[in-house]
Amino acid sequence: MKASESVYKAIKKSGIDFIASVPCANLKNLLNYIYNDKEILHVPVTREEEGFGVCAGAHLAGRKTALLMQNSGLGNSINAIGSLCKVYGIPLLLIISHRGDLKEKIPAQIPMGQWTKKLLDVVGIPYYCPKTPEEAYKIIPYASEFSIKMGYPVAVLLDALYWEYDSI
Repeated sequence: MKASESVYKAIKKSGIDFIASVPCANLKNLLNYIYNDKEILHVPVTREEEGFGVCAGAHLAGRKTALLMQNSGLGNSINAIGSLCKVYGIPLLLIISHRGDLKEKIPAQIPMGQWTKKLLDVVGIPYYCPKTPEEAYKIIPYASEFSIKMGYPVAVLLDALYWEYDSI
C-alpha cells in the first residue's frame, strides 16, 4: 500500500468525518484523497493554529476531527493547544508531515524539525512515528481513539522516509 493511501484508509477506518488542512508537498497525494471524499468535510486553512480552532468548533458540533499539517506550524500553534485544547478537553488527531530531518533540502526547515518532538513533549501531546504504510494504517485509528479518551490531541509524525512509499 502506498503512503498516502494508507493514511487515508486509516482516517476512514477511524471514522473521522472532518479535516482541516494546511498545504504541504508531502501531503499533496493524501489531500487529493480527502478532496474527493464526499463523506469527509474538508476545510483548508491558512495557518496551523487556525486549524486547531476550526477543528475545536467542529468537535463541539459533534464531528470527529483531524488536522493535516506540517511540523513547521507547530510553534505557531502552542497557544491554541494550551488555551483551547487543554482548557476545553478537545480531542484531535494530528497528522503531521515531519520536515527538517533526514533528506531535508531546505535549511530553514531543520530547526523546527529538530524541535518538533521536544515541543510535543512540552505540551504533553503523545506522538507516534510509523515507518511504513502498514504501521501507519495500524497506528492512526489507535491514535484517534486515544485522543478521544484523553480529551486532548495526539500526533502521528510522518517523515520524509515514510513519504517515499508514495513513489514505490
